[in-house]
Amino acid sequence: MSKNSIVVPEAKEALERFKMEAAAEVGVNLKQGYNGDLTSRQAGSVGGQMVKKMIQSYENSLK
Repeated sequence: MSKNSIVVPEAKEALERFKMEAAAEVGVNLKQGYNGDLTSRQAGSVGGQMVKKMIQSYENSLK
């Protein structure tokens, strides 16, 4: 199955806030809803920042 789906529907709002926070940190202006006007570079930087923060959070939890 290639469809992206949220395993825990209640987490959708938290994921949106997390995405907006990561976008603000890298200077990408996201809007609610469709953001198809973003370049691949901008979208990639948001996703990369999200992954970076998730890894950092996990590493901190191991300490």
